[in-house]
Amino acid sequence: MRDNIFEDLFVLEMANNHWGKVDRGLKIISDFGKVVRFNGVRAAMKLQFRDVDRFIHKDWRERSDIRYIKKTLDTQMTWDQYGTLINAVRKNGMITMATPFDEVSVEMCVKLGVQLIKLASSDIKDWVLIEKIATTKKPVVASTGGSSLKDMDDLVSFFNRRNIPFAINHCVSLYPSEDAELEINQVDFLRNRYPENVIGYSTHEYTDWRSSVMLAYAKGARTFERHVDIEMDGIPVSPYCSLPHQVDEWFRAFKKAQEMCGADGGTKRIPPVREIQYLDALVRGVYAKANLPAGKALTEDDVYLAVPLQKGQISCRELMNGEVLLNQVTADQPIRLSDIDSPYAQHSELSALIAKRGVDPLEP
Repeated sequence: MRDNIFEDLFVLEMANNHWGKVDRGLKIISDFGKVVRFNGVRAAMKLQFRDVDRFIHKDWRERSDIRYIKKTLDTQMTWDQYGTLINAVRKNGMITMATPFDEVSVEMCVKLGVQLIKLASSDIKDWVLIEKIATTKKPVVASTGGSSLKDMDDLVSFFNRRNIPFAINHCVSLYPSEDAELEINQVDFLRNRYPENVIGYSTHEYTDWRSSVMLAYAKGARTFERHVDIEMDGIPVSPYCSLPHQVDEWFRAFKKAQEMCGADGGTKRIPPVREIQYLDALVRGVYAKANLPAGKALTEDDVYLAVPLQKGQISCRELMNGEVLLNQVTADQPIRLSDIDSPYAQHSELSALIAKRGVDPLEP
């Protein structure tokens, strides 16, 4: 179901970039919070929750050769420490969000007052976890990385039937992603297939911070996600992670896309007065070919069309055969709305428009 909380929302994915250190996590939150406030955007800082002692099998905890296991253990924090980070996210004016990877972590999302839940691409078929997430009734975002069409159809049906706000992020789970792998046209596909849901774009490319967000926004994506990190303690920053100055560029590109795309594409745009005035100056006005007496019924042989269109003059748009002159008009003079018996004269808004448009012959 569509929900305003997803509209124009940026998700800043901290993942495990806190490296198990509260002070590092707090600095990430503070640094990005400043960028969020400066740009005046809606943003969520997302953490990853794992009940590590049960998440990793006890017989495999020493397998440092398995990167996922090693990094999970290296970045482990207590729930109190996570609570400290969640409170800092709130104080920095951002929405609280987490990706729970197990059922205990879902319960901690509730206990810590996390506002949004993310379902990771790796868990889109973990129905034990999905069922647990649904019990919270919290809004959920899911990424489509590596998914089949049936996977997504099942997820959308599951959450929509339960009236749980659900957003779907197009995502390519390659870290980092090359430009040729982004497949941003998938935003079109997802919007057409799931019109009741907000569609977003979760990105891991590293080439720039402008092009993809502008393209995705123009195609209708309304929530956006990137991994974020800071330069601190000599820890290398992964190429798919964005630094604060790069996220600032990302936000600015989004606002430029908003400016360039304009209003919602579901309705006809209303041209501004300046545009109408410009086009009116290019319209041909109706002029008398010869002296025309009052009472004459006009035909195409009595008039010619030429620029400029003068104030109060009828144009090619209003000219109709058979209109009767109320006043005499001399050769090469404009035929004005007040000179003819026209239905346009009976319409107050149209007659006012004709009176104001075009050039004033008295002005130099």
